[in-house]
Amino acid sequence: MATFNRFEDILAWQKARILCKLINSYTLKGLFTKDFKLIGQIKGSSGSAMDNIAEGFERGGNKEFIQFLFISKGSVGETRSQLYRALDNEYITNEEFQKAYLLAEEVSKLVAGLINHLKSSEIKGDKYK
Repeated sequence: MATFNRFEDILAWQKARILCKLINSYTLKGLFTKDFKLIGQIKGSSGSAMDNIAEGFERGGNKEFIQFLFISKGSVGETRSQLYRALDNEYITNEEFQKAYLLAEEVSKLVAGLINHLKSSEIKGDKYK
């Protein structure tokens, strides 16, 4: 796995950013625009996914980074659950759901891989920087 000099270099963060942008585009259409509570929740959780990767990276150590990555992974799961609510309320189409859901799953897998890499690096005494 590559060494990161900036959080923007991390593929999981890059994909989480795309997910966040996609979610935002969904909230700007049709009936979704009127469900302020779900908008706040889904934009918050998708934003949290990318923000926690960045914050954890900036903390400067593997242990804290891993902790924030777990929070990010949880936020991605929350986003996936909220996508079901958006689908069930007919705010998004099945195609839109699938696109965002698959991207969210990819982010989750990337974050999990990063967690596993950092955990194995801790054993060796390496740092991500």
